[in-house]
Amino acid sequence: MRLCELRDKEVINVCDGERLGNVCDIEFEEKTGQICTLIVPGPCKVLGILGRDQEYLIPYRNVCRIGSDVVLVEIDTERCLKKCKWD
Repeated sequence: MRLCELRDKEVINVCDGERLGNVCDIEFEEKTGQICTLIVPGPCKVLGILGRDQEYLIPYRNVCRIGSDVVLVEIDTERCLKKCKWD
């Protein structure tokens, strides 16, 4: 599967049914080419208009299933929500 195909899929947490957003990037192991982490933009700052300063870093081992429209993950959202690296 290509990154462009993952970007079209919505990420949903099976623990609470929350829609987290769409995959914006991935981290992978250079030597093996295996995906390590899915990166999904976090919630908006204020009223959805001021951008985002956090992102969900979802370990690939927490991906339950990749379907035709969605990626199901099982995560603790508070533990996976991190400050953006570019800030």
